[in-house]
Formats: sequence, C-alpha cells, structure tokens
Amino acid sequence: MAQGPATQPQGGELGAAPVIVGLLLIAVVFQSMNDRFLSPQNLSNLTVQIAAIGLMTTGVIMVLLLGEIDLSIGSVAGLSAGVLAVLAVRHGWSEWAAVGAAVAVGLLVGLLHGFVFAKMGVPAFVVTLAGLLGWQGVHLYLMGGDGSINTSSSGAIAMLTQTYFVPVVGWFLVLLAVGLYLLSVLVVEGRRRSAGLPYKPLAEVLFRTLLLSLPLAGGVWVLNQYKGVPLAFLIFVGFVVVLDLVLRKTRYGRMVYAVGGSSEAARRAGINVDLIRISVFGIASTLAALGGVMLVSRNFAASVSTGGGAELMMAIAAAVIGGTSLFGGRGNAYSALLGGLVLGAITSGLLLLQMDTSVRFMITAAVLLIAVVLDAVSRRGRRTHARGGA
Repeated sequence: MAQGPATQPQGGELGAAPVIVGLLLIAVVFQSMNDRFLSPQNLSNLTVQIAAIGLMTTGVIMVLLLGEIDLSIGSVAGLSAGVLAVLAVRHGWSEWAAVGAAVAVGLLVGLLHGFVFAKMGVPAFVVTLAGLLGWQGVHLYLMGGDGSINTSSSGAIAMLTQTYFVPVVGWFLVLLAVGLYLLSVLVVEGRRRSAGLPYKPLAEVLFRTLLLSLPLAGGVWVLNQYKGVPLAFLIFVGFVVVLDLVLRKTRYGRMVYAVGGSSEAARRAGINVDLIRISVFGIASTLAALGGVMLVSRNFAASVSTGGGAELMMAIAAAVIGGTSLFGGRGNAYSALLGGLVLGAITSGLLLLQMDTSVRFMITAAVLLIAVVLDAVSRRGRRTHARGGA
C-alpha cells in the first residue's frame, strides 16, 4: 500500500504555530530588555508560577470544548484552598488527607454545576456565575475573621511547589517521554500499515521524535542549571499529557468533541450528552481545586483573596491564547501549557522590568484579543475550505 504523506493542516487550521511564534517573540523582546529573563533561575520560577493557573486552565479547556464557559473556577480554587487550610491547620488533619478533601470538594461542586446545567436546563453561564458568588461566600465563611491561615513551610503541602529533582531524574524523564512517544507512534503506524491504511514512513516518525526531544532536552538542561525540574511543573504537565491522551485516544474524548461540535447530532448518535456535560464540569472543578492547592503551597497560606483575584480571567485567557476555540469542539490539552507559558512569560518579563500590574493587564488583553481574532479567522477559513471542497 502507498505510504501516507506527511499530515498537513486542514484548510483554515492555524494549529499551535502562532502561539509558538508569539512565545519566541516574547522571549526575544524581554531578553533584549533584561538579560535575566532567560536565566535558569527566572525560567525555573516561571514554571512553578504557572502550575496553579495551568491546572485551572486545563479544566477550563474541557468546558470550552463543549462550547460552554465556567465562571466559578476561581471561587472553587479559593474554596478548596480554604478547606485545605482549615482542615490541616485548625482541625489537625494530616496534610495529605486535607489535600484529598479539598480536591473532593472541588469534584462535588463541579458535579453539582453539571447536574443543574444538564438536567435542569439552566445555562452554564448562569449556573457558574451563581457558583462564582456562592462558593466565594462559603470560602469567606470558612476563613472566618482570620482572613488568612498560614500553613507549614516544610510539610506535604509546601512540598508540592518546593520540591526540585536532581538532574539525573530530569534526563530520565526526557528519555522516558521520548521513548514512550516513539513506541506509541510506531505501534499506531504499524497497525495502520497492517490494515492497508496510509501511514507515516519511518524517517518521518524519527524526525518528529527528534523535534519533540529537542525542546524537552533543552528545557531540562536549563532547569538543571538552577535547582532541577520542579515537581509542581511536572504535576501540571502530567495532567496535560493525561488529558490529551484521554481526549485523543479514548471514546470518552471523542464524545466530548462530538457534544461540543453539535449536542443534538451527538444525542442522535446515541451519546449520553447529559452525562458527558456533568462529567466535564466535574473534571473542570477538580482541576480548579488542584490549582487552589498549588496556590496554598506556593504562598504557604490560604487567604480570603485566594482564587478571588485575576485567576479566573487568566485561566480562560490562557486557554484561548493557547488555541482552544471559544465556539466549542476544537482545541486540545496542550493549549493549557502553551497559553500558560505565554501569560507566565509576559508576567515574568514585566516584573523584571518593574512594570505596573495595569500594564500587564493591558498587554494580556491585547494578546487575548489577537488570539480570538485568529480563532475567528480560522473558523471562517474552515467554512470557506468546506464550501470549496463541496
């Protein structure tokens, strides 16, 4: 059978290229203005700083794939942070048990949102707007008059953002990731070849593997120049990879895309649309809760302002900037990583230049607008391509 040609983007699809180009431009601009921007210490700090928002963004992406929005993730992160601190500090729970309870609270909140949306027909915007206000109120009630609860700087909670792996662990993870990627691609292409379907030649597979290994090896090399690969960043990337595999390789993932593309068509195809919606909101709030745990870990405290600041808007902005469509049915988990890196790089660069927070918000708004425009242009291009091919 003839070998399959290299996969080409479909008409109107821009893919991750604009985000990667934008990230490179950001690096060049800020490095030219402050030579500490690309230093190992600053890049290491950046990877830890984006972990919390990145986890929240990963959950947002799931909801956006349905063509919906979740306005409650910041409040859910704050509520989970409050639950964690109250249980671990005031009630003397073990820190791991408190973390588990905080995440469980996030899951229950998400399932509740999904149930009201899917079964009662209340728009997701309204449900999660009520959640934004209501869970923030519960958070404030839990915190009481203290305003802030300090957690241990040396316990299990702190370990999540204070742990760095020795260099050999980083290199092992690179070899493991590249090896698993190569093995999985070879297995898939071998099955396609055996089935008489177009497949990628070995040279292309090896070239793609090389392209993957270069940024991974480069990133680990830089991080090893400071303290090593941070655990917080590995947790974030781990969730991104797992969610990507779920979305691309499982029936559940295909159903999520189908519901986001057309819920009525998905229903007629036999998909339990309500169950998919409830589960997606449950996943989103669980990841928001994990983001809240990371915020507590990084700050050694939970406060009434945890999750109540710009976290919600930054998580949504990161998802869209990373390439997830606001219109549903298009995007992937790696949007969280790319979008998080873009926003993290902007924040880090402006802090090094001692710019005011107002400037960061304005620049973030401009980048977000550009991303939405590119999304709209991409959708228009796909429509044109579809009409041309009809």
